Amino acid sequence: MSRPLQHVEALVIGASAGGVEALLTLLPALPATFPAAVFVVLHLPRERPSLLVDIFRPKCALPVAEAQDKEPVRPGHIYFAPPDYHLLVEKGGEMSLSDDELVNFSRPSIDVLFESAADCYRQRLLGVLLTGGNEDGAAGLQAIRRAGGATLVQDPGEAQAAYMPEAAIKLGPVDQILPLAQIAALLRGLGASRISGG
Repeated sequence: MSRPLQHVEALVIGASAGGVEALLTLLPALPATFPAAVFVVLHLPRERPSLLVDIFRPKCALPVAEAQDKEPVRPGHIYFAPPDYHLLVEKGGEMSLSDDELVNFSRPSIDVLFESAADCYRQRLLGVLLTGGNEDGAAGLQAIRRAGGATLVQDPGEAQAAYMPEAAIKLGPVDQILPLAQIAALLRGLGASRISGG
């Protein structure tokens, strides 16, 4: 990793096709000591309620919730974007939801989350882009890099849908391209290093 991670205050994760399976590897790996707020955009059918909180809450050491408009961000919590709303992070330390136009055919859009979080957290942000079938998230990862944050992309060779990670790699440099198990180990270590003073 070419950028220091010990001061990460927020983790943003984007995924589409195959994303639930990928997140079932990553999110349960986060220890209860994980220091950062975690924001997740997963492309979902816009017309149905999300079951993500029900799926992930029993499996995660961190509290899991669907993001609420104007809710204050709390470290060590996992927030899922609700269906049919963009999730943004505001500089005042709260989340906001928007029903603005689709971005990359998606609402919520990974790019919208990544770009707002980059603006808010800058070098204290880590962005992770996983499996998916469109280009959403590629531009957002570059926004994170420009702001001084760190970027990880799932190895397209093991992704259920390689198009999204491939699009991110094609658009510009990323800090690391790793299989899911190594991303999970890196994130687990982030929580452990904070506890040990690392």
